[in-house]
Amino acid sequence: MTYQPFFTEGADRPTRWLVTCDHAANTVPPFVNGGSLGLDPADMARHIAYDPGAAGVARALARALDAPCILSNFSRLVIDPNRGEDDPTLVMKLYDGTIIPANRHVGPADIEQRLNALYRPYHSALAQLAARQDDTIIVSIHSFTRQLQGRPPRPWHIGVLYATDERLTRPLINRMAQEPDICVGENEPYGGHLPGDAIARHGIAYQRLNALIELRNDLIVTEDQQTAWARRLAPMLVEAAGHAGVGSETVSPQSG
Repeated sequence: MTYQPFFTEGADRPTRWLVTCDHAANTVPPFVNGGSLGLDPADMARHIAYDPGAAGVARALARALDAPCILSNFSRLVIDPNRGEDDPTLVMKLYDGTIIPANRHVGPADIEQRLNALYRPYHSALAQLAARQDDTIIVSIHSFTRQLQGRPPRPWHIGVLYATDERLTRPLINRMAQEPDICVGENEPYGGHLPGDAIARHGIAYQRLNALIELRNDLIVTEDQQTAWARRLAPMLVEAAGHAGVGSETVSPQSG
């Protein structure tokens, strides 16, 4: 089977929603160091290589919202599609205490190859999906580890990230805060904006409603957990969109 840098599902689904998953896979394409970054399989299964559980949530959420979904098919350690092209962390050489052997001596030509083969095709496809509707709403699904090495445990179950546009995220955070069993982080565990990141490129630049959702990865290990979170998030997103001035009748979630 020919390698593909991304996958899309439901491109013909009709609603304004678009679900993205920038760190869906830990795949290392064959042309990158023979298909290996020189890491142990255990490291490639960690959060440093991709966002565990995020792809399953993204697919289930897209079904629930009757929306298209786009998922990357390359490890964030190969090249990170949620960074600007000039970001110094675009290709990581050290992440959470782990040295990335295949990236230690990566040069401009190697990075350009990865940009052309992986990063740019993903963003081109994302841009086309986002442009299919006049009022696209982008929801980007990520996951985070409960504890980084040498750091205290993170208390949040879910984080909602944003830059300056709070039209969707503010009502979404307020809605989540009503749930007694959810500890929600506002711009936690990360800040909500990096220049040139995926939301900046496809959401903020076009004044599209957007939210980046981070789920703690130990809560979305199984397919059942991923589906349950997606089904829980879908009506919250619809309600938040209603508060943002998007008629809920146009974004009513479907059964997942």
